[in-house]
Amino acid sequence: MLANDLAFAGAVRQAELIASGEVSARELVTLYLDRINRLDPRLNAFRIVYAERALADACLVDRRRAAGGELPPLLGVPIAVKDCIDVAGDVTACGSTAHGPPARFDSEVVSRLRSAGAIPIGKTNVPELCVFPFTESVAFGITRNPWDLSRTPGGSSGGSAVAVAAGLSSLALGSDAGGSIRIPAAYCGLFGLKPQRDRISLGPADERSRGLGAYGPLTRTVRDAALLLDVTAASPGCMGSFTAAARRASGKLRIGISTKLPPGLLMPLDADYRGALDDAATLVRGLGHSVESVDPPYRAAVLRFAMRYLRGVSDDAAAMAHPERLEPRTRAVARAGALVGERCAVKASAAARRDADRINAIFERVDVLLTPPVAALPPSADKWAGRGAVSTVVGASRFSPWTMVWNHLGNPAACMPMGATADGLPLAIQLVGRPHDEETLFSLAAQIELERPWAQRRPALAAS
Repeated sequence: MLANDLAFAGAVRQAELIASGEVSARELVTLYLDRINRLDPRLNAFRIVYAERALADACLVDRRRAAGGELPPLLGVPIAVKDCIDVAGDVTACGSTAHGPPARFDSEVVSRLRSAGAIPIGKTNVPELCVFPFTESVAFGITRNPWDLSRTPGGSSGGSAVAVAAGLSSLALGSDAGGSIRIPAAYCGLFGLKPQRDRISLGPADERSRGLGAYGPLTRTVRDAALLLDVTAASPGCMGSFTAAARRASGKLRIGISTKLPPGLLMPLDADYRGALDDAATLVRGLGHSVESVDPPYRAAVLRFAMRYLRGVSDDAAAMAHPERLEPRTRAVARAGALVGERCAVKASAAARRDADRINAIFERVDVLLTPPVAALPPSADKWAGRGAVSTVVGASRFSPWTMVWNHLGNPAACMPMGATADGLPLAIQLVGRPHDEETLFSLAAQIELERPWAQRRPALAAS
């Protein structure tokens, strides 16, 4: 296999090659380190690369394979970790110089990935405190989209998305409190999943962003994401159920389609994204599924999301070791969050159950809801550089009105590629499942992927 093909082969295939001895873990890690050295100066996906540690881990993997016996499912597969998640021995910078000392222990999700054989290859860039849907910070610079270096990859898991899209890592771990996995997946041509709340442990933290946050995968294929969820899921379900779902036919599904905006959010849907949604509707009808228009009764759910989110930023800012080092824009958002007040934030969180009962009633009519993930093509990478808090928050939030409410409710939601613009920029759709039903999302997404494969599309920058 050519080196470039191996870099883009995906985690499932790479694990098979390592298990069979056709490729060594050291060869795979070395390949990615070479690509990072060559390409990342233009992309800025990584804050730090664990070159020596990853090579040492790879040598241990190769010895383990040579010794025989049962092998874990991600043996030798390099993974990029978003820089809001603890990796032992490294600081968790969260896009800032306000961080404290290095983490003493891996977060639980990283520990589970190591147990599955994966090799952390580095920490990926985020906006400060993961606040914004783009990836740029004073501390670590601007991260750029590999499909068009003048554009943002989205955020806040932008570095993780770029690492996978540019062939700098097999897969990546992201986090999502309002669209932070799904937005970069849309902009970078990847499959990205925000799992059901609490599906993956956030340990050592009890929660993120006042209960809005979730960890999840950014991958080249649906099966890669299903495997990552299988090895990291803390509750509930049996091992292998998500991978099995991605391999089986979904059966005839009732699919709802909606472009309705939650109250207070005004952003016209770009013609390219409307075309992608229409294309998806035509495709799933052709696959035998029924499609109908269904508009969720959002009402005040997004307002309550905003209260929780802003208060969460205030909490995160106060918890930093050196909050005085935060950027002025971040401090301003944190001050706005403090104005929400503890009582209001608690009431907004408590109201999520009532909002969920009302909005999730649509799943009595449909099995999956289909929406746009974003409203427009990715803006310029430096669009909000140096701007104030109000213009940044108001402007940036307009690009992703359909992602936020599902963090408030907790439902699983996935973003997947659906064609491209005439200039080659990826387009995408969002699939939302009923509570605790990632399996249906995986089955449907895998069926769509089979009809419209995207994994071999590569940005020109990274294709050689």
